Amino acid sequence: MPRSARSLPGFKMVDEENEDEETSLSPVNAGLATPTSPVAARRLHSARTSELDLRSRLPSRLQLDEYSNLLAFPDGVRNYTSAPNTAARIPSRAGSILIPKHHNRSGSLGVRLATALGFDRSRRSSRGEAGLAESKVSLFTDERVWYDQFTSTDWVHDSIADAFRLRDLRSRKDFRGRLHAWFDGAQGWILVAIIGCITACLAYFITITESSIFDLKEGYCTGHWRRNKQACCFAEEECSAWRSWGQRMSFTGVDREWADFFSYVVFVVLFAVAACLLTLLTKTEVPSNYALTTLDENLGADPKPKQDTDNLGINTAVQPHTAHMKAPAPPTVYYPAAGSGVAEVKVILSGFVVHGYLGVKTLVVKSLAVILSLASGLSLGKEGPYVHIATCVGNIACRLFSKYNHNDGKRREVLSASAASGVGVAFGAPIGGVLFSLEEVSYYFPPKTLFRTFFCCIVAALSLKFLNPYGTGKIVIFEVRYVTDWKFFEIFVFILLGVLSGALGALFIKASAIWAKTFRRIPAIKRWPVLEVALVALVTGLISYWSRYTRLAVTELLFELASPCKLDTSSGLCPTSGDEIPGILRDLGTAFVVKSFLTTITFGIKVPAGIYVPSMVVGGFLGRIVGHIVQFLVIRFPDASIWGGCGSEGGLESCVTPGVYALVAAGATMCGVTRLSVTLAVILFELTGSLDHVLPFSLAVLVAKWTADAVEPLSIYDLLTDMNSYPLLDNKLRPVFTTDLGDITPAVRSHRVIDISNSPLVAAPLLRRKLEHLHSVGELDGGLPVVRHNVLVGLIPAPDLEFALDKLENEDESLCLMSQNTRWHEAEEMDDLETDPTDFTPYIDPAPVALDIHSPMDLVFQCFVKLGLRYICVVRDGQYAGLVHKKSFVKYIKELEQAGET
Repeated sequence: MPRSARSLPGFKMVDEENEDEETSLSPVNAGLATPTSPVAARRLHSARTSELDLRSRLPSRLQLDEYSNLLAFPDGVRNYTSAPNTAARIPSRAGSILIPKHHNRSGSLGVRLATALGFDRSRRSSRGEAGLAESKVSLFTDERVWYDQFTSTDWVHDSIADAFRLRDLRSRKDFRGRLHAWFDGAQGWILVAIIGCITACLAYFITITESSIFDLKEGYCTGHWRRNKQACCFAEEECSAWRSWGQRMSFTGVDREWADFFSYVVFVVLFAVAACLLTLLTKTEVPSNYALTTLDENLGADPKPKQDTDNLGINTAVQPHTAHMKAPAPPTVYYPAAGSGVAEVKVILSGFVVHGYLGVKTLVVKSLAVILSLASGLSLGKEGPYVHIATCVGNIACRLFSKYNHNDGKRREVLSASAASGVGVAFGAPIGGVLFSLEEVSYYFPPKTLFRTFFCCIVAALSLKFLNPYGTGKIVIFEVRYVTDWKFFEIFVFILLGVLSGALGALFIKASAIWAKTFRRIPAIKRWPVLEVALVALVTGLISYWSRYTRLAVTELLFELASPCKLDTSSGLCPTSGDEIPGILRDLGTAFVVKSFLTTITFGIKVPAGIYVPSMVVGGFLGRIVGHIVQFLVIRFPDASIWGGCGSEGGLESCVTPGVYALVAAGATMCGVTRLSVTLAVILFELTGSLDHVLPFSLAVLVAKWTADAVEPLSIYDLLTDMNSYPLLDNKLRPVFTTDLGDITPAVRSHRVIDISNSPLVAAPLLRRKLEHLHSVGELDGGLPVVRHNVLVGLIPAPDLEFALDKLENEDESLCLMSQNTRWHEAEEMDDLETDPTDFTPYIDPAPVALDIHSPMDLVFQCFVKLGLRYICVVRDGQYAGLVHKKSFVKYIKELEQAGET
């Protein structure tokens, strides 16, 4: 039966909030409030559910929207979860008035994991079905919340839950059981195949639609208005079917050229503003408790003010009883459909929960808005948004199968494959997509996920090739083929291109940050994002109209820059003699400056925008300029020994192919911006299909990464992660520590622990105040350690505590049992099997991960990275000394990086 203060006259409620906040807890030698009886001593009934109850509580498959939890059960009720623990053991000496000082490890992580994996075979064989049922009760998820907004994933719990599910599945040896096991193994392959096909269809839709309306800025096809200029004229020089807007407005008397210019600028601004308005539909507000600056690519967002913190930007100076009196700061606003989303996908895959960022609304809005932003002619690409769109598809598709829908860790594996398929369709490079997921976005990438990711990318690439969006049989428009091999002297030029391109990429990062911190912090720009988009679009239209190279779409421009010269080319980049090269260099130099400026001011505006291809275009201009300079030198000095005799063979491209230089520099510049290395080399190889040029590509990318790291240590996405205060603990980072765990362990405060030294019963209002304090400082995924005489005996996660408190009928009068090793004799009878809502022991982890206060920081780093822990308890000489949250540790790592100690 439920316990209350009135039902236990001998119980005295202790209000720990009146204690000094800065003093540590001291051991209390008081005994239990209620004396024990040798005759009536017994274990309390645990409020765990039966196997049938668990199965009946499995959520039904309902339709979700983008505001549903990223990994939540799709029921209409709040669902809670954590790793349930085994029941408390029966005391070894019945009737003893002594309480064991140290808690048992019967419900520890190691025991539960071994049980789930079936290692304890002897006990399992002896207990039979009863043991299996007990294991199910011990491990299976209860009706608890999965993950609240902006909390971190409990990787350990998800791994245990999946191990238990597999054991239950494999325990059936009949035909139906084997069939279920086979289908369970095939679900992953079916899911990634569906994701690949849908991603390819979306890429086809975006490409076809964008190419149809891109040329509307210049005119329209009289016979078929949905056709672009190339489809309307079939590459004819003079096309009567295509009419410019100047011809259409000839009745106004305005000069045709100026009418075309005016129409071009109007359409650029119109498309860009429409894309921005669509993006603003995904507006999301983040409460001020969360220490986030923004969740889109805004390098100019105002940083959070520094406070007295013991976690990442969380103010702990606020007392629990006065927290409600503080005026809340204004919420942070972000737009999930803005930017490329690559940095945010990387953070989500690391275990950070962002509701709605991968939802249906974001998918629909971003798919439509990216079409308009590309059609506007702004200096942006679709390759980055493809990663976000594909990940949205993967997140939504996971709802088809419960083992991915209800398990955060398993879902992350599918999201890794989805992100890779986005790169696969963006560059026509399935192998490059796999490497992109492995090198850039994935946090956990086991071998099984590697193979499924490769399969997903292959399905996506084959599907897009079958759909044939360009009508040429190519997946992407900038696929090129080189027929000539490179010469030995060019290797020095490729190294030079790597240095220049790497420095260019790093300088772009610095320039983008400076622009964002100055222009975007103007009050009007901060208040009305659409104003910035309109101004950037206006500048883009006014500047880019006068040059053919800046007016082209970025994908077509990259193709022309990287293509080898042909006799029938009309790009203007293929000189017939050395005298034409200076004019080409002048045009390329002008376009290089304009495109660099436009790319800098465009990055971060509130439209779907990628940085991959725009950075490659800027690098392509640089490489093409260097290529034509070398070509000019070969023509002027054909007999120089350095050319190895190729200068006298005849033909401008017999010795030097400027298109190769352009693609080499394009990849190196993208490396300088994103710090991708092996991925870029493979993508460039898949774009060209040339084994001869793998070495120049790889060498330039390698040199570019070294140079960029020397100029700017952070990539563009690492800079976004730091400036936006994402709780990302980079598993590729290896810091050098000079401290131990005690240096970052906060002092023990009474409102952050549950002390059961005087009694195992704690008043529910007191627990509610402790929980509200955790919420007030943003620790929705935190926990409250349970201590007895300063000894750590358990830990209850904040979501589990909230669920348990919400179940109480009379919270103000309830007393909650917080101890698993308890003898209680007057509250219940032995045969009373009624579930007691005041029994909180099922929600307590009896053996939380704990380290000694003198543990080296390298061990702490490995525990957070390899185990995916949310928090680590700290002990000193066997007594509780504090708790370190993952966000607090991330903050410490960032401070080390800023101080230059890592």
